[in-house]
Amino acid sequence: MAESQSRKVLIPQNRLQERVSELGQEISQQFEGKDLAVVAILKGSFVFAADLLRAVTIPCSIDFMGISTYATQPDSGVVRITKDLDKSLAGKDVLVVEDIIDTGLTLNYLMNIFLTREVNSLAVAALLDKPDRHEIETGAKYIGFTIPNHFVVGYGLDVSELYRNLPFIAMPENPEGLFKKTNPQ
Repeated sequence: MAESQSRKVLIPQNRLQERVSELGQEISQQFEGKDLAVVAILKGSFVFAADLLRAVTIPCSIDFMGISTYATQPDSGVVRITKDLDKSLAGKDVLVVEDIIDTGLTLNYLMNIFLTREVNSLAVAALLDKPDRHEIETGAKYIGFTIPNHFVVGYGLDVSELYRNLPFIAMPENPEGLFKKTNPQ
């Protein structure tokens, strides 16, 4: 099967790395001299969070939160925490790292949780944003890319727990063909 029939690369690996580096610089400048705590939302943000942390040039801590939306209502904003934080966020400047902002409902739920934990400040860095799908605005400060309303995989995003390890963001036409060429530039 030809590569063009199996996937459309939306954001190539080199552009992802450039943008993550830019975000790391912005975050480093904004949080200079602050007690920065980064919270990566599992599972989708783990690749982005790892690269972003390497691009941040100031001291910061990292923790992880696992969430799950109810399978029968994935866009409901009804969230279940599957893994909570290991340490308190009280008094910290918190940066929540998300893979994608879709409706905004899940992120809004998370933001409300973090605000009850006596944080000093709260900001969001999202790799991808789909503004056409927003039901609620999140006020995310750091956005990697604004994308159209398409299903995407790669760079941490999955379909049935597969394709998170692709080094680019793709719109799959046929998921079986995603690995034919794994390093498009």
